[in-house]
Amino acid sequence: MKTILHKASDRGFANHGWLQANHSFSFAQFYNPEKNQFGALRVLNDDVIAPSMGFSTHPHDNMEIITIPLKGTLKHKDSMGNKWETIQSGEVQIMSAGSGLMHSEMNAKTDEYLSLFQIWIIPNKTNVTPRYDQRFFNAEDRQGKLQTIVSSIDNQDEGLKIHQDAKLSRIDLAQGQDYTYKAISKSHGTYIMTISGDVVINDNDLSSRDALGVSETDSFTINTKSSAQLLFIEVPMA
Repeated sequence: MKTILHKASDRGFANHGWLQANHSFSFAQFYNPEKNQFGALRVLNDDVIAPSMGFSTHPHDNMEIITIPLKGTLKHKDSMGNKWETIQSGEVQIMSAGSGLMHSEMNAKTDEYLSLFQIWIIPNKTNVTPRYDQRFFNAEDRQGKLQTIVSSIDNQDEGLKIHQDAKLSRIDLAQGQDYTYKAISKSHGTYIMTISGDVVINDNDLSSRDALGVSETDSFTINTKSSAQLLFIEVPMA
């Protein structure tokens, strides 16, 4: 088993006033040659956006973009005809940028901050027709068990679909409750983001917003030191 520990305090940070952004991988003005990507996982941004603020219209192409609001409500419009769709905490949004699209995303609330993860995954097909989807995932369905939220468009697994042999899933664990994660393939790696809580994975201690990349194994076990919420991002490593 190979592991790489990314402590929350070692992430890139940008303060734009209206946006507080933590970057797990090289992004915008943050560059670390040892943190360019983890396999097909290119971006994991942990953003806090001020009320009524957000990103004006901008382009994307050939990237699978997953947005997970953790607190608050996001609103989104794009060149595919979606007009200020709202995505609330508990929902997940995907965009396959494919041959190209334009979009804008804003904090839908005037009186509360928006906290979200935005994840970019390199696709296994380029220049596909752009597509958009969103779905609500009940937190009760991840209590002590894995809840798949994103999977490959080429298989029948649960979750929203993207153009990559990847899987995103969440689990909420109680203190003292352990869990063994089983990967799709030993050729995959899994990037575990600790949303909250304290856990141990292969002798690595993780607290809130710490992350661990695990590869060259088909399974690993999470031991909890407190109640914890975890996000798993499993991707091909080559």
